[in-house]
Amino acid sequence: MASSMISSPAVTTVNRAGTGMVAPFTGLKSLAGFPTRKTNNDITSIANNGGRVQCMKVWPPLGRKKFETLSYLPPLNEAQLAREVEYLLRKGWIPCLEFELEHGFVYRENHRSPGYYDGRYWTMWKLPMFGCNDASQVLKELQEAKKEYPNSFIRIIGFDNVRQVQCISFIAYKPPGF
Repeated sequence: MASSMISSPAVTTVNRAGTGMVAPFTGLKSLAGFPTRKTNNDITSIANNGGRVQCMKVWPPLGRKKFETLSYLPPLNEAQLAREVEYLLRKGWIPCLEFELEHGFVYRENHRSPGYYDGRYWTMWKLPMFGCNDASQVLKELQEAKKEYPNSFIRIIGFDNVRQVQCISFIAYKPPGF
């Protein structure tokens, strides 16, 4: 019976080339169809200031300390502080205020090894403002901290409670003379 099935005219050949087989590699195609970028070695075509741009003077390097993020800018006014706080609230970060009575910047006093600096950790003003959703709440706390410690540096920081990191920090108030 098995021999009759093999010699039966119903048996057909199966072409397996199209099922699961990959065509062989035939080499790289011509690069003529791809877009090319012209390189320009002429340095006179590079954009320049042209004298029409008004630039703002930033942090003067002589006799001034550089503090935190945004310290190269002039002091922020209330509206600018509110916009920065609104930014950190939009990001979902938790605002918190910290103050420093003595220096307000990183310095070396107790140890001289590389990577060790004093002044990195400041005192927290109250607890972080969990649930805060309005910049005016943070600015009200800033005014209270300024009233309590008028000769201190005060910074606003933003914590990301998911990643457990501090994401933003900037000086919101400097004592007179800085």
